[in-house]
Amino acid sequence: MYILALKVPPGPWRGVDPADIDGLGLISALPATAFIAILIMIVSFFVTVSQSTDRKFLLLFQIAAITFALHGAGALVADEPRFPTAYIHAGFVEFIGRTGETAINIDARMGWPGFFALFAFVTKAAGISDMTTILQWTPLLSNLLYLLPFVLILRQVVATTRARWFAALLFVLVQWIGQDYFSPQGFTFALYLAFVAILLRWFGRVEQRTKPVPPKGLRKWIGKLDAMTPGELANTGTFRADKLLMLMLLVALFLASVASHQITPFMMLGVVTAFLLFKRTTLTWALPFFLGLIVLAWISYLTVGFWASQIDTIFGGLGNILQNLRSNTGDRIEGTDPAHAMVLQARLGILAVILACAAAGLLRRLRRGVFDRSALILLCVPVLALGLQSYGGEIGLRIYMFALPGACLLAAYAFFPNLPADSADVREETVPLRKRNVRFNPQLTKRISLVLAACFAVVFAMAFLLARYGNEKFERVTTGEVAALHYVYDHDKPSARVLYLVPKEGPEVTPTLPWGERDIERVSFSEQALVFKDPSKIENAVAKLKSAPRNSYLMVSRGQVSYLQLNEGFPADWGERFRAALDKSPDVKRVYANQDAALYTWKKFVRGTEIPEPNPYEGRGDPTSPWTPVGIAALAVTWVALFSYEIIRLNGPNRAPRARKRLLFLAVPAFAVALAVIVERFLYIAANN
Repeated sequence: MYILALKVPPGPWRGVDPADIDGLGLISALPATAFIAILIMIVSFFVTVSQSTDRKFLLLFQIAAITFALHGAGALVADEPRFPTAYIHAGFVEFIGRTGETAINIDARMGWPGFFALFAFVTKAAGISDMTTILQWTPLLSNLLYLLPFVLILRQVVATTRARWFAALLFVLVQWIGQDYFSPQGFTFALYLAFVAILLRWFGRVEQRTKPVPPKGLRKWIGKLDAMTPGELANTGTFRADKLLMLMLLVALFLASVASHQITPFMMLGVVTAFLLFKRTTLTWALPFFLGLIVLAWISYLTVGFWASQIDTIFGGLGNILQNLRSNTGDRIEGTDPAHAMVLQARLGILAVILACAAAGLLRRLRRGVFDRSALILLCVPVLALGLQSYGGEIGLRIYMFALPGACLLAAYAFFPNLPADSADVREETVPLRKRNVRFNPQLTKRISLVLAACFAVVFAMAFLLARYGNEKFERVTTGEVAALHYVYDHDKPSARVLYLVPKEGPEVTPTLPWGERDIERVSFSEQALVFKDPSKIENAVAKLKSAPRNSYLMVSRGQVSYLQLNEGFPADWGERFRAALDKSPDVKRVYANQDAALYTWKKFVRGTEIPEPNPYEGRGDPTSPWTPVGIAALAVTWVALFSYEIIRLNGPNRAPRARKRLLFLAVPAFAVALAVIVERFLYIAANN
């Protein structure tokens, strides 16, 4: 019913007409039958979860169906892969597959090429030359992939069947930020979830307090929390060989994240450190020092071409919590279109409601004598990233994404806080540990909780469609826009430039067009053309085109115009009038046009003017410092010593104490030398570049 509602030709109660999409996004064009289908799927899920039998495969299938309906809507409706930034990532893959090299001087993201290199290998080995289908369905496949490790995380908590499956459903319903497209962030988030699942399943530690609680003060409250029932399951019966294999897998997941993304390794490192601080893992402090040195070494030695001449770009935002917070909240809830303002409000509303539910769930569990330390860690650790960088104004979105596993689990406890049954023979939930007066019939309370959870799920699903696809008017990519850029790629020998429209010039303005799909070393998208609300004022755009070298194109596209209308208050007919003004200009000529896009070039180049050669991407070699060889040797010694210490410790806390002490005597000075050389490299190279 849902697929038919979206795929059949538009008509009464069916089909989606892209022309109907307005400031509310895709939800404004969906037929009523699509909403009814989503409602049926959610109701069927709660009918299943309300049964006394845990029907795992049916519930997993129903959540997968809801995931398909919500996260696959864009792929069902669009003719081309949505979200313009996905195309530049495909361009990185194409470049690595064609040249066999990375080029950090083309784009800083090439300093973390693991994700792009992986797909370059896969596409080349499989003989795939067109990545359109991959880009189209990556958001849906990513969310289905996220479910697998998240369900494993849910298996390691002390909760009822209803709480676990409702947490899994919430995880699907409130993940609206759209970082699951073809990107390193979407890929490494799956690695992060797998990393956390392994920590809980194979290296989890549960120790309830046995010593007396102090009589007063802060230590009394901390003692009471320690004495509560842990919210996690103990890890028992795991063989040493299994632990060794999983430890190696942990390191492999971390290495893949370090090579692919800038933020995800710090989230992993924060979770490991917090688990150690709050005694929720059997691993030792050797691991976070081992992993932390991997991150620092990668940045210092393998991305030096990026930070050598712009050290302030990396460290300029450290500690600026208020500024980073503002760049991710206040700067992102501005807008001029009244309908689009509702989209931004819906996003903040989902955030507020899920956090309120998480707080309520934590309190309800505490009243029952259960302290969910791991869930609280997963919720709070990502917030520390506010002290790192604004990440181009997107660190708030990443924090929300990484905090979702803990938030969804605690939010599920707001509706289903009780402990599970004592055994498989007892289907009813156990009596809460905390003794209190029972004011309502427990059976009635459970039914009310189920109905409330279903109502919240339906509201979240509708809000998801509004929040996730609210930018569809300019995030949707059309065939005409892709065709216009293919014209540029067909005429980019030896180089070309594309100028895109901006309401204000700045370094962090991203083109709202499907840019960089091919030939990223030949086609530059670094030039901006300033435009105004008056479409007849084309002087700035024409002057910028005149100053650009030959084979430069000014692109006017549907996505750019829609962005200007929704976020900057440009008139509804601005695009047509702006293109008409350019057509009348005696200084420019239109070389390509369709309904969705047009390309203009400067008409009066002197005959014989040559097109410039593209900038070389090989570079001249990374700068270094005199102490670099010493640092590399110290890194190798430190890693071997710390990893050996962790392997020996897998046998137990009392195994080979003398050998472990010797390894520490070797690792500590080597770690100090490696860290000192990393700091010296930052200072020396930045000062000389």
